[in-house]
Amino acid sequence: MTDLTTLGIAAIRDGVRDGQFKAREVAEAFNAKVAAAKALNAFLVETPDHALAAADAADAARAAGETLKPLAGVPIGMKDLFATKGVATTAASKILEGFVPPYESTVSQNLWNAGAGMLGKLNLDQFAMGSSNETSAFGNVISPWRRPNDTAPLAPGGSSGGSSTAVSAGLAPGATGTDTGGSIRQPAAFTGISGIKPTYGRCSRWGTIAFASSLDQAGPMARDVRDCAIMLEAMAGFDAKDATSLKLDVPNWEAALSADLKGKRVGVPKEYRVDGMPAEIEALWQQGIDWLRDAGAEIVEVSLPHTKYALPSYYIIAPAEASSNLARYDGVRYGLRALPEGAGLQDMYAATRAAGFGDEVKRRILIGTYVLSAGFYDAYYTQAQKVRTLIARDFERAFEQCDVLLTPTAPSAAFALGEKQADPLAMYLNDVFTVPASLAGLPAMSVPGGLDKDGLPLGIQIIGKALDEQGVLNASLAIEQRAGFTARPQAWW
Repeated sequence: MTDLTTLGIAAIRDGVRDGQFKAREVAEAFNAKVAAAKALNAFLVETPDHALAAADAADAARAAGETLKPLAGVPIGMKDLFATKGVATTAASKILEGFVPPYESTVSQNLWNAGAGMLGKLNLDQFAMGSSNETSAFGNVISPWRRPNDTAPLAPGGSSGGSSTAVSAGLAPGATGTDTGGSIRQPAAFTGISGIKPTYGRCSRWGTIAFASSLDQAGPMARDVRDCAIMLEAMAGFDAKDATSLKLDVPNWEAALSADLKGKRVGVPKEYRVDGMPAEIEALWQQGIDWLRDAGAEIVEVSLPHTKYALPSYYIIAPAEASSNLARYDGVRYGLRALPEGAGLQDMYAATRAAGFGDEVKRRILIGTYVLSAGFYDAYYTQAQKVRTLIARDFERAFEQCDVLLTPTAPSAAFALGEKQADPLAMYLNDVFTVPASLAGLPAMSVPGGLDKDGLPLGIQIIGKALDEQGVLNASLAIEQRAGFTARPQAWW
């Protein structure tokens, strides 16, 4: 019998629907694989009973002749940034250790309503702040990939590193991620999977622990483009509880998938050819151009002149919003409370935040507080918002000449854990290709395009117009079909 954990979302859904196997068999297989892979530290909490209950419901519905739900029989991983009722939710931070929400996030509830089951809560960079999954208070997530003849553990990307590792290692057919400046796309590129950040507002932020509210957006991570389309359909939708949620019908993205790009124009932004770009990244980018031309697309060069200001603007705006959002963690209502003997209220605040937040979170809170302070607000935050407007305008003008944009996803393949941790600026540069689309609120997707000289995955990014997830998915599918990427990590764990 086929190892059920080698199947993706579409194959599991169709197999359960057609009676090829039972949903419970699928859940049991993935539960066993999750339990055997603790060395990867991808899961903070395992919830085998949740996966089994959803599987049993799917099997009972099929036995009764009922129409199965869209994700019936499909178990997934849930990034520990989404509140899950009755299941610990920490954002990988000590300050929320022991917090068990009495409510469910809209995204996770949408997935349960679609029939999905939960294998567990996935590790991440603390409060989604990081690009390597080294800032989690509960230990690093380790990529399932290794360099040849080298046992050095590699970064799975971040902040959705638990999600990328779980999908790449076959611990889950799909997982939720969140993307503020590239936290779905960069880890997808590092681990050889697909991941899409939809248009800002497509997925509700309600019940998702906030980092930067004007940037945060949930999205799926899965083994291929079709699986991402299926999962995104279940996650997306209007939510009256989220003021930024878009009141639009959810398209049937899976049904409209097409790798035929005849009549489409693909833009190649000249500003993404940055100094020091590895030759392998440059070569893969050119290969992507050739693949899309082969799919029928016309290739045009476009300009995004304010691209070089995207990263510094992001690292003003995101920390500013973080400093505001994280002010609620004070030890008063929930989570950690540090109360030194004889301490007053202010002492308790200071002790709780000092003990509960990690170094990277503290760094971003300090930066954010500084740029919002009197005398610096106009010099930094206001200027960054003006640049953000210019970046969005650049994209609008570029899309007058093309339908989608093609760029690299990340400036390198996965690096070793600890390799860049001492230099925050080097770590921040991982987001150089992903941040512009986030600032503009545009849909963007990473798909694996090939391997580097060490046999590690490299990703290609497609950026689309606002609300054109279909165009992004279709161009990504064209690349996927031509790349023929089938590499998987060799199990060492």
